Amino acid sequence: MNINRVFVIVLDSYGIGHAPDAADFGDEGANTLGTIRRSKEYHTPNMEKLGLFCIDGVEPIENQPPLTGAFGRLTEASRGKDTTIGHWEIAGIISEKPLPTYPDGFPQEVLDELEKATGRGILCNKPYSGTQVIADYGEEHMKTGKLIVYTSADSVLQIAAHEDVVPLETLYDYCHKAREIMLGEHSVGRVIARPFVGTPGNFTRTPHRHDYSLEPPAQTMMDVIVENGMDTLGVGKIFDIFAGKNIQRTVSITNNVDGMEKTLEFQKEDFHGLCFVNLVDFDMLYGHRNDIEGYAKAATVFDEQLGTFLERMREDDVLFITADHGCDPGYPGTDHTREQIPVMVCGAAVKAGVNLGTGNTYANIGATVLDMLGLKGNIKGESFYDRIAKL
Repeated sequence: MNINRVFVIVLDSYGIGHAPDAADFGDEGANTLGTIRRSKEYHTPNMEKLGLFCIDGVEPIENQPPLTGAFGRLTEASRGKDTTIGHWEIAGIISEKPLPTYPDGFPQEVLDELEKATGRGILCNKPYSGTQVIADYGEEHMKTGKLIVYTSADSVLQIAAHEDVVPLETLYDYCHKAREIMLGEHSVGRVIARPFVGTPGNFTRTPHRHDYSLEPPAQTMMDVIVENGMDTLGVGKIFDIFAGKNIQRTVSITNNVDGMEKTLEFQKEDFHGLCFVNLVDFDMLYGHRNDIEGYAKAATVFDEQLGTFLERMREDDVLFITADHGCDPGYPGTDHTREQIPVMVCGAAVKAGVNLGTGNTYANIGATVLDMLGLKGNIKGESFYDRIAKL
C-alpha cells in the first residue's frame, strides 16, 4: 500500500515509565503517564484505541476498546533526557555524549565573552525557573540594563530581557552572538531568548521566545527526505530544534491547541513526505511546574483534537504519536525525567493491534518513517514497518 504522507506528533515529555538506566539520572520510579492518568481530568479514549494502555510496562485499563493502531515503547540510547537530544534521536541521531549542563552556572570565561559581545553586564547566572527569575531579577534588570542569564537542568543558556529595555531584535542579536560563543566544550543544545514585559511584581513572559539550536551533527530523516525530493513540514519548535536544517516549511504555534490546529491545516494539503510536530505545553507549562491536573487536562484536550485528525486521515497517511523524554509532574523536583516513550502508529497501511514490544532507541521511528516512504539513509535505528505493514 502506497504511503505519501507521514505525520509524527511529539507530545513533549509524555514519558510512560522510568528507563532501565533511570537511576543513573536520579529518576528511578518516575512515570509521567502513571501520574497524570490518576487525575480526574485525564480522559484519552482515542489514544486508548491506538494502544496506549496496551504498551508493555503500562498498567492496562478495564474494558480495553478494540485496537485501531500498532503500539510499543522505546528506550533512549543517547546520554541525555532533554528536548534536543530526544528529537535528534527520533530523527536518527544517537548522541553518545550528553550535551553540557551548568548546575553551578556558567564559568567566568563564558560570562566575560557574553559581556564583551553585548556590552552589557550579567545578572543571575544559575539554574532558575523562567517565571521566578524575572520576578527576582526583573526590577534590577530594568534599573541597570544588565541581562538576566540563567540555565536549567537542560543544556541551555537563556537570556531574559524586558522588551522596553532591550528591543526584541537586539535580544535576538545577543542570542545569536551567544550561540557563536557556546561552541566547542560549551556547545549547549539551545540558546534561548526569553523576552518579558510588565512592571515589578507583575512581569510576564511574552510569546516572542526564540531558540538558537546546534545544527544536528549527523544525517537525519529530514535530510534523507529532502535529498530525495520530498517535503518536510515543521510545526512548533521543530524548526528551532534542528536549527532549520532541511525543514522546508515551518509554522510557529502559541500553545498545544494551536499546534494541533496548524497540523490539521497541513493535513488538508497535498504534500509528499513528513509533517513533524512538537506540542510543548505538556513539558513547559505542566511537567516543569508540577501541575498534574493541568497536564492531565492538556492530554484530554489533545485527545479530542486527535479524534478530528483521525477522522480526516487519507488512505495514504500514517500517523505516529510519541514523546521525547519524560517530565513527571508528580516526581520530586521540576526537571525532565529519564523515561521510556510510547510509540503509537495508525493508518490504512498499518495493521492494528500489533505489539511492537520494547525498542532500544527512539531512532527506530526515523528508520520506519524512511522505510514507509521508500527511502534509505545513513541514520541510526531499525525500521519496524515490516512488522506492522498490511500486505
